[in-house]
Amino acid sequence: MKYAQNILETIGDTPLVKINKITSEIPCIVLAKYETFNPGNSVKDRMALKMIEDAESVGLLTHGGTIIEGTSGNTGMGLALAAIVKGYKCIFVMSDKQSKEKMDILRAVGAKVVVCPTNVEPDDPRSYYSVAKQLAEETPNSWYVNQYDNPSNTKAHYESTGPEIWKQTKGKVTHFIVGVGTGGTISGVGTYLKEKNPAVKIWGVDTYGSVFKKYHETGVFDKNEIYPYVTEGIGEDILPENVNFDIIDGFTKVTDKDAALYTQRLAKDEGMFLGNSAGAAIKGVLQLKNEFKKEDVVVVLFHDHGSRYVGKIFNDDWMRKMGYIDK
Repeated sequence: MKYAQNILETIGDTPLVKINKITSEIPCIVLAKYETFNPGNSVKDRMALKMIEDAESVGLLTHGGTIIEGTSGNTGMGLALAAIVKGYKCIFVMSDKQSKEKMDILRAVGAKVVVCPTNVEPDDPRSYYSVAKQLAEETPNSWYVNQYDNPSNTKAHYESTGPEIWKQTKGKVTHFIVGVGTGGTISGVGTYLKEKNPAVKIWGVDTYGSVFKKYHETGVFDKNEIYPYVTEGIGEDILPENVNFDIIDGFTKVTDKDAALYTQRLAKDEGMFLGNSAGAAIKGVLQLKNEFKKEDVVVVLFHDHGSRYVGKIFNDDWMRKMGYIDK
């Protein structure tokens, strides 16, 4: 009989799926690394398990401990699934811009969820970064994950996602494109692919209101770049240690409106029911079309599942209220 010993053994080995209609104006093949096939329906399952295993190996996380993390939702889900199997408790801190579905899903898998305001500085005591750190200091036998600066985040993608893409494309991948938040995915995959073939181009998708693109191009952390935005899961108002700018060839920025509209298009045109950052990612691919030649193989990574956004992106009342659609 063939079966997994537990749900964690089903993480990884996600498929590559060709995108057809939306990318018809692009001369080369575009393949989606479809991460919703992970058990927690997102790419974050990979690094969540890796961070826990590495913390266990050095004694940072011990029997009966509590996992504490600030999350936009998906890392929390991955951590929660691993915690259930391994016998840990979880407390997750989220900003109030995240979808209600994400908060409800985390509670459904037994986590405690603390919600903080979005529109505050990262070092404000009310920010989700600060609250998560404070809870870790106050909670006995706890471990603060810190996915932004935890090297196991990048390591997970160097060890699994990158090799999978290389193997699945038989080494023919020429471009890797992905939305950037903590930086673990782009840095881990990008480092692996460039080691295999230095000519592979690594592009990050950023959002307006985030510092990444300007910092990459100028080396200047410009606070004037920071303002509230709607797109979930990508962009930052800090520079996480996991973002390895040296292996990133460039960034393209996508508007909140385009991210939302293209998330809907992926569902309606490709049958791909995905999260908000997928719309940003595929619009980023379209914005970069002049970078591609006919013989290229472009891989774009889609982070998470549409079920997290039913009350927002897939709710036309919300889309009208935001001014993204007229009817």
